[in-house]
This record gives sequence, C-alpha cells and structure tokens, in this order.
Amino acid sequence: MKSRIGFGFDIHPLKDNVPFWLGGILIHHSKGASGHSDADTLIHAICDALLGAANLGDIGIHFPDSSVEYKGIDSKILLKKTVKLILDNGYSIGNIDTTICLQKPKITPYIPEMKKTLAGVIGISENDISIKATTTEKLGFIGREEGIAVYAVVLIDCK
Repeated sequence: MKSRIGFGFDIHPLKDNVPFWLGGILIHHSKGASGHSDADTLIHAICDALLGAANLGDIGIHFPDSSVEYKGIDSKILLKKTVKLILDNGYSIGNIDTTICLQKPKITPYIPEMKKTLAGVIGISENDISIKATTTEKLGFIGREEGIAVYAVVLIDCK
C-alpha cells in the first residue's frame, strides 16, 4: 500500500456581523469569516490537503471563486465532492491533522462537534481527525482579530 501526504492552508478575513462557519458548524461570535462560499477555513484547508495528496490540484481549480455556482455554498458540500474525487481516484483517507490560528473566540469547546460533523461528511472515524487551536499571542492580522488561518495535513493510501 502506497501512502501520500498532503498539506493545505487557507486564510480568510474576519468581518463584523457575518456568520462564522468553521469545521461545518456555526460558531457564535460577533465576527465571521468572509469569502465567496461560506468561508469555512477549516474545511477549505482540508480540501486543499486532500487534493494535494492525490495530485489533483487545489480547491480553486475544482471550486473556483469566480463561479456563481459556488457563491455562498456550504463548504460541507465542497468537502463531500472532494472526498468523492479522492475515492474515485483509488485512494482512502487515513487521517487528518489540523491547526486553527485564531485569536478569538476560543475554539476548544467546539472541537468535539466539529470532529463529529467532519467525520460524518468524510466517512472516517472522529479518532482519525485532529483539530487543534492556537492564537498568535495578539501578533499580526490574526492577533488583531482581522482574520483566521488554518493548516491541514492529511494521509491518504492507495487502495
């Protein structure tokens, strides 16, 4: 069995009075990530990592932000389509490891629900999904609460 590693990164600005979708769930906060879709930064980083591992390009190639079809779309739909691409190309998903960089709000209380939601969409065990959160100690655009960044690493195996 051949294994492949993929790395994903996504970043979005935070805006006042915008719904904050992260890991497929709604986070209650005064700001939310802004983008062409629902701007779920965690899901976007995971999609990029999966696509990269399978050498299938990136999220922008498959779901361009110039397409009206994807305007405001629920990122769980994009993740489901990405997983189908991975499976259709003869791979299975081993595990996913992510880090969310966000000053506020604290994400730790939301992690169990995010893992459950993502596991359901991806079709893997919650134990195969790691979600960690950190701040930037008030440094940079993240520290000023102007944006969010997420890093993701995945392992896929050839069936």
